Amino acid sequence: MSKKWYVLHTYSGYEKKVKTDLEHRVESLNLDDRVFDIQIPVETVTDLKEGGRTVTSEKKVFPGYVLVRMELDDQSWSVVRNTPGVTGFVGVGGKPSPLSREEYNRIMKNTQEESRPKTSTNLEVGQSVKVTSGPLADFDGTISEVMPDTGRIKVLVSIFGRETSVDLSFDQVAKL
Repeated sequence: MSKKWYVLHTYSGYEKKVKTDLEHRVESLNLDDRVFDIQIPVETVTDLKEGGRTVTSEKKVFPGYVLVRMELDDQSWSVVRNTPGVTGFVGVGGKPSPLSREEYNRIMKNTQEESRPKTSTNLEVGQSVKVTSGPLADFDGTISEVMPDTGRIKVLVSIFGRETSVDLSFDQVAKL
């Protein structure tokens, strides 16, 4: 038998409880030699809130799913499958399908990277841009201020022949 990663389907929102319950069941039934690791894939997300403040939190990559590294036999399958909150294994025809090493690495990649701020930019003061969304979409302007900590820029746009400073997010403009 070989150790492979399997995907469990759980009730959404019960992933942590399933992980905890399964760890206790494995320990109490002495199945440490068959169930080796349990993971909930999460990523660190930095959100921009009103007032320019940022909030960093963990978000489940696949809500309703838990990864289990185990040797699959009748006893380990039964213990995992009958854990409260588990609705089944992901697989074909009722048979659990193991993840390939590449699939596991791809799933877990985001969980092991450092949180990247979603506010990084290559926009600079004096640069010409086109507004791509919002009420001023299709207007051209010049960047007068870049605020990377809030993910915002100030753009001078000509409205009715007058320069007006407009506060926009990085994703509302495109370089000309």
